[in-house]
Amino acid sequence: MARVTVEDCVERVPNRFELVMLAAQRARELSVGSEITVDRDNDKNPVVALREIADRTIQTSDLEDELIRSMQRHADTDDPEEEAAELLAMEEELSASADAEAAGNTVAEGEAMFEDAEEAINEEDIVDDGDAGGEKS
Repeated sequence: MARVTVEDCVERVPNRFELVMLAAQRARELSVGSEITVDRDNDKNPVVALREIADRTIQTSDLEDELIRSMQRHADTDDPEEEAAELLAMEEELSASADAEAAGNTVAEGEAMFEDAEEAINEEDIVDDGDAGGEKS
């Protein structure tokens, strides 16, 4: 029975791989309680699914859509432009914070250089005071 059913189905769905995928999807639907559109005749769900496809009692386009949905791991967002705008805003924030951090580092480097210069001046004053004291004596 199954061989004849497969040959009938190939007329409707020429790609055998696609046929197997669609029949498997329909068999899963049947196993969770979907309504059968042909007589069961004591057949198992995969055979019933093939018979439904061969008899054209179900829409293969609907099966394709369900199959795709079942394999998707991430749902598409409703508005990709909105998501792009959010990503762009986040990128601008990161860029601004990186610029501010870089400016902060420049200020910190400048302060460190200023402190080093002050220390050098203070050391020269100490050395100069020692020389000045030596000349006065």
